[in-house]
Amino acid sequence: MEIIPAIDIRNGNCVRLYKGDFEQETVYGEPIEMAKLWANKGATRLHIVDLDGALDGKPKNIELIKEIVETIEIPIQVGGGIRTKEIIQEYLEIGVERVIIGTAAIENPQLVVEAIKEFGSERIVVGIDAKDGLVATEGWLETSDTTAVTLGQEMKERGVEWVVYTDIDKDGTLSGPNLEATEKLAEETGLKVVASGGVSSLEDIKNLKKIEEAGVKAVITGKALYSNNLKLEEALSI
Repeated sequence: MEIIPAIDIRNGNCVRLYKGDFEQETVYGEPIEMAKLWANKGATRLHIVDLDGALDGKPKNIELIKEIVETIEIPIQVGGGIRTKEIIQEYLEIGVERVIIGTAAIENPQLVVEAIKEFGSERIVVGIDAKDGLVATEGWLETSDTTAVTLGQEMKERGVEWVVYTDIDKDGTLSGPNLEATEKLAEETGLKVVASGGVSSLEDIKNLKKIEEAGVKAVITGKALYSNNLKLEEALSI
C-alpha cells in the first residue's frame, strides 16, 4: 500500500481544511518546501490539490505545481478545477503523472472517456468525494443525488481504473478514515481505490492495509503528517 502525503494549495500556501470548510484553514508553510520535506522522508508520490482551482473551476496554481514537479523527483498527482481535456494535457505536459477529475466526472462524464482514450487509464484518476454517502462537487460546496458506489460503477464502465475516495466528514478531522465505505466502494466496483480523509495515526494505516485485498491500494494523508500525529517513516515501514 502506497502512503501519499497531501499538499493542498491555497493563496500560495500549503494549507489543511477541516471537513473541506474554507473558513477553517490552517497554514503549514510553502508548498515547495513541504514537497521537498516529504520527498526527502521517503515518499514515493505526492498528492497536490489546487484548492483555488477547485473553487474557481479552473486551475490557479499551474506555475507553482510545475516548479514542484521540476524540483522533486517523485511522481505527482494533481486535482482541483480540472474540467477540460486541454487542462489535463497541460498538466501532463509539465510532468504531472496523474490528473484527478472530480466535479467534471459527474457533470461531463464524456470528458473522462475521451481523456482515458487519449492519455490512458493509468494517468486519469477520478476523484469521488462523498458526504453521507452522496457525491459532492464544486469544491465540496454542492451535494449531488448520486452515491459514491453508483458513480464508481459508472466510471468503471467508462474505462476508469483508479479513484481517489474522500469522506468529507472525515477530512482534516483526525478521526480515522471511513473504512467501511472505502472497502464497500472497492468491493462493489472493482476499482483501485486510494483512500483519503481522516487518517490520524499508524493504527489507521494498519487498518487500511487490512482492506488492501479488497482493492484499497493507497492512502493519502495530510493533517496527520503536518500535526505530527503520524510520522511518514513509520507509516512507510509497515
